[in-house]
Amino acid sequence: MDQGLAGKVMVILSRHIGEEKAVSMGELYERVYGKAWKNKINDTRPLRKVITELRYSGALIGETRSSAGGGYFLARSVHELNRFFDKRKREALRKLLMVARMQRVGLPELLGQMQLSLRGKAAGGGNERA
Repeated sequence: MDQGLAGKVMVILSRHIGEEKAVSMGELYERVYGKAWKNKINDTRPLRKVITELRYSGALIGETRSSAGGGYFLARSVHELNRFFDKRKREALRKLLMVARMQRVGLPELLGQMQLSLRGKAAGGGNERA
């Protein structure tokens, strides 16, 4: 992880505590890099990657999504975190259900296969993220 970039992101997010103070990706990008993005997907990819890595390291970065926009924030409460966790779990289950249907297996069977695969990687010393 780019520690300098991660540090900048955390300093900026420390001023955005709570869902109602979320900072949009566009504004976060401009504050981190000092310029506007030209291509929303390609230009913001490194920043989104840092946010994901910060989350894997335990940073309590939540996000809001809406048709009017959304943004990132540091969670202020367990309630905000739980809402974020619940959204992510629902998204993950919808994607897994799609895979299960494409493979023509039940979701419980797919989850069992995944659990066995993860156990095998753990036993073999793999350190991949699920």
